[in-house]
Amino acid sequence: MDRPTPLLILGLGNLLLGDDGLGVAAVRQLLERYEAPAGVRVLDGGTLGLSLLPHLEDAERAILVDAISDDAPVASFVRLEGEDVGPAVAARLSPHQIGVSDLLEGARWLGRSPDVVLLLGLVPGSIELGLDRSPAVEASLPELVRRVVEEARALGFPFRAREDDAPLAEDHTADGTAPLGL
Repeated sequence: MDRPTPLLILGLGNLLLGDDGLGVAAVRQLLERYEAPAGVRVLDGGTLGLSLLPHLEDAERAILVDAISDDAPVASFVRLEGEDVGPAVAARLSPHQIGVSDLLEGARWLGRSPDVVLLLGLVPGSIELGLDRSPAVEASLPELVRRVVEEARALGFPFRAREDDAPLAEDHTADGTAPLGL
């Protein structure tokens, strides 16, 4: 089975529901602050659900970045791996997460799940309608981005900090919110 994407980093969430959009915000910050190494595809998956299946099927490893429901305080970092990821997105915060659960199950059912699946995120404070993230989550986004970079490095994909004037590499991104005009 040929898998052309060694590492997929997928930001998930709904930007219109406050902290629920933190995964999308995190991958945007990742692309603003770092250059993705060869073999890494960074996508803003937004709320696209099953339409992301071809990207996940083609990935050898995947890091999903999203808001994660947990009993920990707001903005706490959460890391889940392997079999723990599915249940965490099955009974979740917002409608897009049903799509994430279906996405993971679809890849598994087709026998094309990534060899490694990590879910990194923060505990949200508010997922009410609105474009603003809670102050605690906003303040924790740089740390979440740093942890995504650490996980990628541990998997053999070292990101490099961008120079201030370095352009964004369009070949590593896909903006799932562009059709919405966001």
